[in-house]
Amino acid sequence: MPTNSGRATIVDVARAAGTSVSSASVALRGASGVSEPTRERILEAARRLGFRADRQASLLRRQQPRVLGVTFALDQPFHTDVVDNLYRAADGCEHDLVLSAATATRSETDAAESLLRDRARTLLLISPALSERQLAELTTRASVVTIGSQLRAGRADSVRADDQQGITDAVEHLVSLGHRDIAYADGGDCAMSAVRRAAYAEAMRTRGLEPRVIGGAPTEESGIGIAEHLLAQGGPPTAVLAHNDMIALGLLLTLRSRGIAVPGEVSVVGYDDTRTAALATVRLTSVSQDAARLARTAVELATTEGEEPSGQDVVVPTRLVVRDTTGPPRE
Repeated sequence: MPTNSGRATIVDVARAAGTSVSSASVALRGASGVSEPTRERILEAARRLGFRADRQASLLRRQQPRVLGVTFALDQPFHTDVVDNLYRAADGCEHDLVLSAATATRSETDAAESLLRDRARTLLLISPALSERQLAELTTRASVVTIGSQLRAGRADSVRADDQQGITDAVEHLVSLGHRDIAYADGGDCAMSAVRRAAYAEAMRTRGLEPRVIGGAPTEESGIGIAEHLLAQGGPPTAVLAHNDMIALGLLLTLRSRGIAVPGEVSVVGYDDTRTAALATVRLTSVSQDAARLARTAVELATTEGEEPSGQDVVVPTRLVVRDTTGPPRE
């Protein structure tokens, strides 16, 4: 039944065909993204209702930039790496990025709300610090893709690195060098922290080694504190695997400032393979999450024409990048 205007709309067509509005739009434009039976059902409903597309409105919509709203943490270098790659991925696909940062005084919920007020209909959330309930609520108001998180709720799609494999590869690298006393510098309650912590413990026990987790947070200051804690315990382990590069950097610089040879006395491994890790003065061994591939996949999930988001979970392989901060333990 057409709406009160007397003229059938695309909403009427979608309702009559039993599909989403986006699927009806795809079928009526002749684009790919719906099955042939669904396309025929939509076209038949359009013919039956006498639907005629508003060409002028369609042209105006195509001329308007489509917006992808992005939330990220201002203090996390990996997030800025992902943002940089999101710009590259969105370039040329007729989508603009609008950024909204989470800071010490501005929550991720506030950041997302700001984007929704700016009429962003698709949100890309980088390592969101949200509850399942908060994420599910966002999916009722926009299409959502999470990046770098195992948080699942509502119809949000997600793309993340294989953190289980990344941590396992890092432990195996250290073990292959001869390390047996390998500590883990934890990231607290941030995104993926529990996954990486559990992966470390499993990798150690699988190799007959005792896990040693040191509490922390995903900051350089935490890395400094962890280094001081280890030195105060009568000597650090022969190797430390950190939750992220920021912790590893604080740890690395503190050890070196105290005259501890890295990697001679202590090997250090980070996670994220940020730009800082590759600096000539740092040369940190780190696990790469492949920020470029995460960004490309997120944009593909966010911009693919067709069915509504359905809770896809795409896992991207990690890669261990070996540099100068790991080596055999000193005899």
